Amino acid sequence: MKVCKFGGSSLADAAQVRKVIDIVQADPTRRIVVVSAPGKRYDGDTKVTDLLISLANSAAAGEDTTRALAEVVERYASMAQALGLGDGITREIHEDLKGRLLKRAELEWPAFLDLMKAAGEDNNAKLVAAAFDAAGIKARYASPKDTGMVLKGDFGDAQLDPDSYARLSRAFSRFDGIVIYPGFFGYTREGDVVTFPRGGSDITGSILAAAVCADVYENFTDVDSVFPVDPRIVPEVKKAEGIPAMTYREMRELAYAGFGVFNDDAVIPAVRARIPINIRNTNHPSEPGTMIQQSRRVVPGTVVGVASADGFCNIVVEKYLMNRQIGFGRRLLQILEEERISYEHMPSGVDSQCVVVKEQYLSREREARVVSRIKEVLAPDYVAVERDITIIMVVGEGMCYTPGMFAKACLALASAGISMSMVNQGSSEVSFMIAIRAKDRDEAVRALYKAFFS
Repeated sequence: MKVCKFGGSSLADAAQVRKVIDIVQADPTRRIVVVSAPGKRYDGDTKVTDLLISLANSAAAGEDTTRALAEVVERYASMAQALGLGDGITREIHEDLKGRLLKRAELEWPAFLDLMKAAGEDNNAKLVAAAFDAAGIKARYASPKDTGMVLKGDFGDAQLDPDSYARLSRAFSRFDGIVIYPGFFGYTREGDVVTFPRGGSDITGSILAAAVCADVYENFTDVDSVFPVDPRIVPEVKKAEGIPAMTYREMRELAYAGFGVFNDDAVIPAVRARIPINIRNTNHPSEPGTMIQQSRRVVPGTVVGVASADGFCNIVVEKYLMNRQIGFGRRLLQILEEERISYEHMPSGVDSQCVVVKEQYLSREREARVVSRIKEVLAPDYVAVERDITIIMVVGEGMCYTPGMFAKACLALASAGISMSMVNQGSSEVSFMIAIRAKDRDEAVRALYKAFFS
């Protein structure tokens, strides 16, 4: 059995929905179909999720929501009409959205916003299920609530309750035919709608693949395969072949640094269950795409990709004879823990310690508090926070035990006149991290692509 997920671009309009129906019908093992909310139909268009956020904001501000509501309903109505589904599904979606808006008076803002955002995937799953039926293919909509998709954590940033795997497995064992399932959201134990981070339909697909022990998790998007570098930074990469296969470790490292195909949360459930992930193109379904799996044939001295991510900052702490102070690193991390800040990397010297954190978690107010506490608890000679840091990851199983890989990267950056503020390599040797100033990001990525792929 295969679980297949279709993103917003794959379901943007009726023509795209017909492609999805053809893809699923072409392979009888495609039994579970996870859908996103309709995405952009053309440049300058607005995603349904963004329309729903705007609708929620209008409701929260006490404004007249008639126009904003009609705009959301029209997106679904145009799809339903083009698919020949009649007015019934449109009325159902309209009533659903009106019912959600009525909840504004009884819900706090984060809970209300999640309730509204989840309407995009939920109603699209109902519409897609109706489209399958209209095409003569037996399909049913399944609700995350009825199947046991229980989440925990904060609104907008929820995580799966591990007990949900058993509930989902039991629920899907009772289904015949094709199941259309909305991505992106689930329910708390108290019954509230709560969403994964944005892009969470990928997470839903990965969870379901693990729950039902699927043979493959197919993730359909709008690219033929994964490219070794961001085409927006290196446009010429589109003329080269994509990556035919990569390992879970490689994908995880690349996803961490912002590789556009997946966010890192979406990889974890399938990886833990050892489910192969196949990245495919809805518009070119005959292309094999990129297969992400436990192992692959590796050519020594090669890398699979270069990824980059902005939005980091570096907390620099220096103190003479730091290495002789037992517990210095623990106390530094304890300060961050008490401020509820997780760290990303922690390179160190004899008398210095650097802690890389995401900038979004270190506001100016929190920064002042952290620096003050570091001075009070650790009495350093110097402490500062460096902002506007970009993390670049060079990733590849072929780097393991191969001399000169890091030297090649350093030479490429030096030739481009780019200085590195810090470096770090994991014990597995499957990747190394380079931190640079954000303003040098694009030039650095281009230099590394030229060094490793040209």
